[in-house]
Amino acid sequence: MGRLFGTDGVRGVAGRDLTAELAMDLSVAAAHVLGDAGAFDGGGRQSRPVAVVGRDPRASGEFLEAAVVAGLASSGVDVLRLGVLPTPAVAYLTTALEADMGVMISASHNPAPDNGIKFLTRGGYKLPDAVENEIEQRLGEKWERPVGASVGRVREAHDEADRYVSHVLSTVDVRLDGLSVVLDCAHGAAHMVAPEALRRAGATVETIGVRPDGLNINAGVGSTHMDKLRQIVVSRNADVGIAYDGDADRCLAVSHTGEIVDGDQIMAVLAMAMHAEGTLSGDTVVATVMSNLGFKIALKNAGVDVVETAVGDRYVLEAMRAGGYNLGGEQSGHVLLLDHATTGDGLLTSLHLLAVVARQKRPLAELASVMTRLPQVLVNVKGVDRTKASVPELSAAVTAAESELGETGRVLIRPSGTEPMIRVMVEAASAEQAESLAGRLADVVRTACV
Repeated sequence: MGRLFGTDGVRGVAGRDLTAELAMDLSVAAAHVLGDAGAFDGGGRQSRPVAVVGRDPRASGEFLEAAVVAGLASSGVDVLRLGVLPTPAVAYLTTALEADMGVMISASHNPAPDNGIKFLTRGGYKLPDAVENEIEQRLGEKWERPVGASVGRVREAHDEADRYVSHVLSTVDVRLDGLSVVLDCAHGAAHMVAPEALRRAGATVETIGVRPDGLNINAGVGSTHMDKLRQIVVSRNADVGIAYDGDADRCLAVSHTGEIVDGDQIMAVLAMAMHAEGTLSGDTVVATVMSNLGFKIALKNAGVDVVETAVGDRYVLEAMRAGGYNLGGEQSGHVLLLDHATTGDGLLTSLHLLAVVARQKRPLAELASVMTRLPQVLVNVKGVDRTKASVPELSAAVTAAESELGETGRVLIRPSGTEPMIRVMVEAASAEQAESLAGRLADVVRTACV
């Protein structure tokens, strides 16, 4: 698998790449690394450190959870098994329960055969790259195993899902009475908590994707497959549709007209509302280089600054914490509201989006029209040398394309971090111009980057 840790934990085909043995070894190594780094010294307890463990409903999550729990308990860590809960719920409960670490077993929007493991530090934050590297280096090391009273104990969670739901509901100050919402929970981790939260907030809720069988997660539903949601929203004359991914750390929306409202538009709606209310820290939003140019233009015209980062919610979070900002995210629907969460939270985001709709008494389509989404074309050029993304021939072609676009568009050339591939992204005033320029630049990549 090369480097085990990717941008969001360790992922692979469960049982082949991500085995029970690897899951146990990762948990042992993580416990040793975090323990040696002093991460278990902040709880003020004299007893064993505590970890919370959650998962999404994939069938493989059952054996992987057992392996993770065994690895932690055999390392002298007490474990609280949360069962099936969203990633942001595990992050929140890591803090709320004063746990020393958290573990989430999920492959997010990936198909059911995949699975993944991500570790969280005390406070509910993802591990820094350096800590992940050390965990990899210490896999399989010899260690002195605790025995007797020193081994970790394992307990089942009780009412912790309700604790999380109550938390997200406490962050909004308006009822959703009168709003009709269709929820697509992707047969994933939010299938219980999301409908419960929105109904308690007052919305009339219809659901799809709420019958996980371990094998149907993200299958034709969720934020990567939104056609069914769009059809139901329009046919039911619903006000809003919300789609989560498998672990519910992100969401996308659908307006009453059936139009998809992406992460950029969701951030724009939230940013405008927070800016007007005086709650947007530094009048700044953090977004990645992939956010649509229309998003940046709209916020600039509203007096809101945009700080750009590399692609990946971890980089968004780093910039937000460094700058003291409280709103950021990605076009894919990972939105971080740091006043209330330490990671992207699809349920939290959807509640705050619906709260703006309710508070302003305006349809989502009208709110989302605050930004004009410029046509964006992405071409993945495979089988090339990704290290040659800045060769003179390609740089010259990019300069020419940027000259042609002027201020009405932009070009982004981005090498893949894991594959022999270079991504060409072009935004322009028209789809035809974006497609033409992206095609021409892709042809240059194919000839110049081999």
